[in-house]
Amino acid sequence: MEKLTDMPNIGSVLAEMLQQADIKSAKDLKNVGSEQAFIRIAAIDNSVCLCKLYALEGAVQNKRWHSLSPAKKEELKQFFHQLSKKK
Repeated sequence: MEKLTDMPNIGSVLAEMLQQADIKSAKDLKNVGSEQAFIRIAAIDNSVCLCKLYALEGAVQNKRWHSLSPAKKEELKQFFHQLSKKK
């Protein structure tokens, strides 16, 4: 089982947040997806930001978040803003 910290963008702090959100491995994160993982983290930490969502998506895609396509970044940005409106 691949560790979360073996994935791009996932350091020890984000890995701990994912584990608290019941995402224990790289496989779990890929199965859940970045958006649902972000929702789970946001439920336990209200200081989450757009960059954390980018980091999760980059990890799912196995790349640094800076390399996400502009279209994917825009899609995630819209998702983030929709969640922010619900708070």
